Amino acid sequence: MFGRERRRANGESVEMTQLKAGLTPEQLATLATMEQFRWTLKYVRRPMFESPIPVVFDRGRQRYAVLEPDGSINENPGFKIRD
Repeated sequence: MFGRERRRANGESVEMTQLKAGLTPEQLATLATMEQFRWTLKYVRRPMFESPIPVVFDRGRQRYAVLEPDGSINENPGFKIRD
């Protein structure tokens, strides 16, 4: 019951910290802005020998987008999300 602490000092979970690991400063800045509009980082695709691909969803999970390495938002990434 009293295992490893899963919270961070800033209230961020270990899982979220791990998701954000490896993102560029530009991606992190864009993510911070999008979080103010209630978009959420759901997962990060990590293809072998390529940069991580963070995928964010809007609050209703109706739309998704990819954060490009330069911090731009790509709403047509070229792949589908399975339901």
